[in-house]
Amino acid sequence: MDASANILVFGGINMGLITRSSRLPRPGETLRGERFYSSSGGKGATQAVAAARLGARVKMVGRVGDDLFGPVLLEALRRDGIDLSAVAVDADHATGVGVIVVDSSGQNHILATYGANLQCNEEQLEAVEQALPHADVLVVQMEIPFAISLRAVQAARERGVRVILDPAPAAAIEAEVYPHLDIVAPNQTEAEFHTGIVVDDVEAAAKAAAVLRAKGVRVAVIKMAELGVYFEADAGSGFVPPFRVAALDTTAAGDAFHGALAVALAEGKNLEDGIRFGAAAGALAVTRPGVQDAMPNRAAVEALLGSPS
Repeated sequence: MDASANILVFGGINMGLITRSSRLPRPGETLRGERFYSSSGGKGATQAVAAARLGARVKMVGRVGDDLFGPVLLEALRRDGIDLSAVAVDADHATGVGVIVVDSSGQNHILATYGANLQCNEEQLEAVEQALPHADVLVVQMEIPFAISLRAVQAARERGVRVILDPAPAAAIEAEVYPHLDIVAPNQTEAEFHTGIVVDDVEAAAKAAAVLRAKGVRVAVIKMAELGVYFEADAGSGFVPPFRVAALDTTAAGDAFHGALAVALAEGKNLEDGIRFGAAAGALAVTRPGVQDAMPNRAAVEALLGSPS
């Protein structure tokens, strides 16, 4: 199809090493896992795949290592039609790796070692700046040095390109940065980190969103997994209820949401419809194992949107 959405993603590219187990081992304990598999991942790369599978033209900016995992990750992105001309191969640092344990409830526990991702520098910033004239939305996360991401955000704002920040993994954001951010979409853990509010229901999400807005964020989106999504913007606030699905693996739900939200907004959908589109993609992602493997296609998302809630 001829995509109308042009998405630029600046962020992490990692290999996911995933074990399913009934629970986490205790200190000093060796626990037999039930199943192991690997899946191409990284928040940036997975969000790029999510957007590509939903019909967008996607350009990825980042770094991988010159090692076993780098070529595998790049080939996976290439299969989804993603432009990799701005992904550098780092001869001195390993490709990023995420070690993931998924327990019997489907919850994930992740240890990430970011390697080459943390070497993103002026070279990648220049690539972002060169790509911005062709982008509708810039998507960034916090798996690469945030100082470089922030400069990319500022460049996007200067050119009128909308920015979505996935503030994951949770890390400090300076007070003066918030007014530069268009859309910030933390999950419950990240929302608590940035606002001090435990988000366990819609009322708490509204309070957390209000704190982010008071800091200067234009649109605050609070992702609450099976509790739904709350949002607040200048035009008003709202709540998108969850889609009822059987959760198998929650690892990539947030990435599916961000990629889908970027596509929806780039296509001209309003904020609430964009969030609903993202929530549907996230819901489908939890029904499948893996990271990039779990990203749904457009037909599946539209089918879920059209089904009874």
